Amino acid sequence: IKVACETALGKRPFMQVFGTDYPTPDGTCMRDYIHVSDLAAAHRLALERLRAGGPSLVANCGYSHGYSVLEVIDSVRRVFGHDFDVRIGERRAGDAAAVVANSELARRELGWTPQRDDLDQIVADALAWERILTGKNSARS
Repeated sequence: IKVACETALGKRPFMQVFGTDYPTPDGTCMRDYIHVSDLAAAHRLALERLRAGGPSLVANCGYSHGYSVLEVIDSVRRVFGHDFDVRIGERRAGDAAAVVANSELARRELGWTPQRDDLDQIVADALAWERILTGKNSARS
């Protein structure tokens, strides 16, 4: 998401997609992208658990489903309202076709319930953040 947003905003000349021959619906890798606010909420709940004397916990946080690289690119184009240069390359050695989190432990032990499971909203907020960073970076130059 970050690379697609940076490319849309002109911070990168193009976005490289590594492989379109994976055993996924559109052939590109799938990942369980999570909104930063949902992840922060899980961290807050974990800290509250520790402060209350509870044991530490290692748990996955995600939405239990993935989005493909091409779905992310389509979302960025839709939310941004403009096209940007995407180039298809060879797959990288070692890249998993799909990585999706099972967050049942976080839900059960922390009472965590994610609120922002919408790719376009995740992208819109990521674009807004990148715009802020762009403004700060351009002010330094």
